[in-house]
Amino acid sequence: MNEQNIKFELPKKIDTCLKILSKQFQKQGRKDLQEIVVNSIPRIQTGWSFDNWNGGTYGHALYLAVPEIIYPNNADDKTELQDQITKAINKVHDIQNELIAEVFIETQEGSEVIDWRKESGLLLPNKRVISAPVTERIWGDKGFRVFLSHKTEVKKETAQLKAKLKLFGISCFVAHEDIDPTQEWQTEIENALNTMDSFIALLTGSFHDSNWTDQEVGFAFGRGVPIISVRLERDPYGFIGKFQALSSTWIGAPDKIVQILIKNDAMVNAYIEAIKDCTNYDESNKLSELLPYIEKLSQNQIDNIIDAFNSNSQINESYGFNGRKPTKYGEGLVYHLNRVSKIDFKLTQWNQIERLNDVK
Repeated sequence: MNEQNIKFELPKKIDTCLKILSKQFQKQGRKDLQEIVVNSIPRIQTGWSFDNWNGGTYGHALYLAVPEIIYPNNADDKTELQDQITKAINKVHDIQNELIAEVFIETQEGSEVIDWRKESGLLLPNKRVISAPVTERIWGDKGFRVFLSHKTEVKKETAQLKAKLKLFGISCFVAHEDIDPTQEWQTEIENALNTMDSFIALLTGSFHDSNWTDQEVGFAFGRGVPIISVRLERDPYGFIGKFQALSSTWIGAPDKIVQILIKNDAMVNAYIEAIKDCTNYDESNKLSELLPYIEKLSQNQIDNIIDAFNSNSQINESYGFNGRKPTKYGEGLVYHLNRVSKIDFKLTQWNQIERLNDVK
């Protein structure tokens, strides 16, 4: 049977298993093991091994990413801890024909907190452990993550803004639209705030009347992410007054926002992915309007954007990107690559970008 077609159950329950292990290790006085499972960000590689016995059993690999401060000091300690967690976790789940074949402890930055982790008393300060499935549920599997802070009465306009920003590779979180009614809304908002790449405050007249919007601003300020205040009806105030502000209408907001965000390196990467995924000429020409606002590109980004251009006919045949009608659609990608790069490029008659020389 093709492993890709199997619906594994154990990966979905791994956080519950770790919760149980935390309590067991606490009772056993194994603070070292409890500290690892409490502060870890788990991820699973399914189908790590397979045994034909008893109708077939799949073994998964469980990776536990922990802060460097609690990473095992030597290889022998690490191996022993991994083995102990492997044996323990296979005793607490009841999934047939699946097991954790191996546990690997690794170092990695993390981000979300779950109540049982807090209650253990071992969670490191300012540490949130947000699992990959939760992050993907909030933001999708790619895109530059933007939290749109707004008042309820403009949720329709905010949802429309979200839809327009998506074209440029931006994944927006709009609380009233994105939170499932079965989920605890405050926790989900905190998850989004802890995993966002940027924060935008939509300053309508009553923005300051809500304690929630002010708290969201404070959260973004504390995390140090890029903050933009959009002056729709009122001026920035308090902490948010220190950050970049733009005056706009709802109609003009999408263009003005992306022109600011494209200065962020991660946003450039998301924009390149949007170019790669573009499916029609109208969207392509709209995407090309952002090219003049790109201030710099790494060599890797240059390679990626050229690859996206050359491989997508909806991009390389659009006037906005090939520059064949500059007076109406702009100079095109080659012009802007030559503007920001030390390498010269040209557009061939087949609408492909080629390198002219190595260094100007």
